[in-house]
Amino acid sequence: EVVKSDRPEITAADVVVAGGRGLKNGENFEMLYKLADKVNGAVGASRAAVDAGYVPNDMQIGQTGKVCAPNLYVAVGISGAIQHLAGMKDSKCIVSINKDPEAPIFQVSDYGLEADLFNAVPELTEKI
Repeated sequence: EVVKSDRPEITAADVVVAGGRGLKNGENFEMLYKLADKVNGAVGASRAAVDAGYVPNDMQIGQTGKVCAPNLYVAVGISGAIQHLAGMKDSKCIVSINKDPEAPIFQVSDYGLEADLFNAVPELTEKI
């Protein structure tokens, strides 16, 4: 079964919104789809999110997934394992939202927001 989406392909998108294990389940990816739709972006995921069954593996970004270099990469609830960074480190601008101030993703981020993603993402989506 092929699912057709109006969203751009991860590898070709100007904006990629990616979610990790911090989203807790697949239903919560809906908030990332809403944000991505507002900015005509693609939605991706970390291997942890794929392995947990939140999303299909064609959304995986990283060493064993897709490689992307968008103008804007928004990492939501992604810790920043080296394997994930391999798939997105060439992004022009990296924005991270994570409640863990020690998350390695902040080391490679241009902008980091230490916040609960369940509050930050809906608020960001509303303001765009």
